[in-house]
Amino acid sequence: MRLSQLFSQTLRQAPADADVRSHQFLLRAGFIRQIAAGVFAYLPLAKRSLAKIEDIVRQEMDAIGGQEISMPVVHPAEIWQESGRWYQIGPEMARFKDRSGRDMVLGMTHEEVVADLVRHEIQSYRQLPQLIYQIQTKFRDEPRARAGLIRVREFTMKDSYSLDADWEGLDEQYRRHYQAYFNIYNRCGLPVIAVKSDTGMMGGSMAHEFMYLTPIGEDTLLICEESGYAANREVATFIKPAIQTGPPLPVERVATPGTTTIESLARFLNIPTSQTAKAYFAVATVPENGGYTTRFVVAIIRGDMEVNETKLANALKAKELRVANDEEIRAAGAVPGYGSAIGVRNAIVVVDDAIPVSPNLVAGANEEGYHLLNTNYGRDYQADIVADIAAAREGDLSPDGAGPLKAVRGVEVGNIFELGTRYSEALGCTFLDRNGEAKPVVMGSYGIGIGRLLACIAEHYCDDKGLMWPVSVAPYHVHLVLASGDDDRARELADALYGELLSAKVEVLYDDRPERPGVKFNDADLIGLPLRLTIGSKSLAQGGVEVKRRNRDERRIVAVDQVLQHVQDEIAALFAEIDSRVVEVDFVD
Repeated sequence: MRLSQLFSQTLRQAPADADVRSHQFLLRAGFIRQIAAGVFAYLPLAKRSLAKIEDIVRQEMDAIGGQEISMPVVHPAEIWQESGRWYQIGPEMARFKDRSGRDMVLGMTHEEVVADLVRHEIQSYRQLPQLIYQIQTKFRDEPRARAGLIRVREFTMKDSYSLDADWEGLDEQYRRHYQAYFNIYNRCGLPVIAVKSDTGMMGGSMAHEFMYLTPIGEDTLLICEESGYAANREVATFIKPAIQTGPPLPVERVATPGTTTIESLARFLNIPTSQTAKAYFAVATVPENGGYTTRFVVAIIRGDMEVNETKLANALKAKELRVANDEEIRAAGAVPGYGSAIGVRNAIVVVDDAIPVSPNLVAGANEEGYHLLNTNYGRDYQADIVADIAAAREGDLSPDGAGPLKAVRGVEVGNIFELGTRYSEALGCTFLDRNGEAKPVVMGSYGIGIGRLLACIAEHYCDDKGLMWPVSVAPYHVHLVLASGDDDRARELADALYGELLSAKVEVLYDDRPERPGVKFNDADLIGLPLRLTIGSKSLAQGGVEVKRRNRDERRIVAVDQVLQHVQDEIAALFAEIDSRVVEVDFVD
């Protein structure tokens, strides 16, 4: 491709709202253009890189037995109503009515469509296992699109779905995806880690996220460098410090004026926060009698910890969870700032699993200005649910006891879920087993955001001058620069070399524009192709063509008749570097 004919142009400055490097450079280098908030057009350079990422994804999916299909963007509401997610997902799901007044959905994921296909296509255990996948556009009406392609509303995703007769089969396909995902990211040159994660709106029994660690990430991860433990903060666990135990002591009501926080209470009584019980009041939409109802919730956790809202919502199986207001707290018989589970009315009581083994805690008396000394779970109050609802923090001891947890930021570039039978049971996806008995198909779901992956690669491979693409996903491998447009011999040789490279199937972008050399070099650095070839009066006087890798400072002069072989050798070496990254990984459950 001649740069003079390319349908895009470079920009000297990025728009003011481009706040991360990948967004700035993808805009400036002419890869993308924003059409609306979270909606982008992908120009020719981006399309070439995206196509290469998609090819890598297809190769790895095919290698584990995947069959590519294509499913619709628009779904009938009925299948989402059958699964229940029509009622569970909020405004991020785009709903509309067609001309006949029928409720429709813009697909944000495709579990329901897969289940609808499965119940018509799969009848016997002989048809299992199966693995189907697609690479397709989706829409999620994010409330806050940000960071260019990192968080968008319209996006391209590879989503695959495994279908098995039993959980053992699902485990096998899940682990194959785990390895295939590392292969994909390594072939794209992007370092990632796999972390345990919340199943969220997808449901299921197990989930992992594949994270690119970067300060611009929205997710907080807790990792242990000593053992390799890694989990999203939403589900991270830790060893909770034990406190001194002893026999239950009598409850004592004491005046504690002005102590509406755990910290002020601990100072007033001259005790550690670990000897207090903190009350967290919420309102949750929880399942009841086949539907959902709104309930007041009291969560109790030791004062030296914080409630993890995701863990609490999961313990309640809540569709929605929010902090209760003062009026709702008082209506339940509790007092803001002096609250506890003792004496509350019509509430679901959830206690953290550290509470039953932490005796004689100071808790709110549900009376203004008073607390209760020596409250004990089981004697003074009971819980409907006992679960781990504590938020892991930096410095906490990892659950394997190997060392402290460290908090890092990351961007999720992929996820895998063991869905189990949630969708197959809801939509009636059954097969006849060897004994002729109807069983639900066991499903898994696996996603990779293609555009987000491109953005993370751009974020990782750049410097202050521009992008530096890995050879496997670069839109072209070679950037040929004609540095002396007024030198007829230089132009003749550049044109000839361009033709020779094309004939040899080398991917080359030829800057034949009538621009100053400095402009061309700046644009070459900005676009970031792996190899730059420069032909001009200066290089010819030195004996040939200047060759430079984008990620190195050194330059060398190569004779014109040796350039093709040199370029091919360089490209082969770059691919060998990428291939060396693809290794077997240990599965971390």
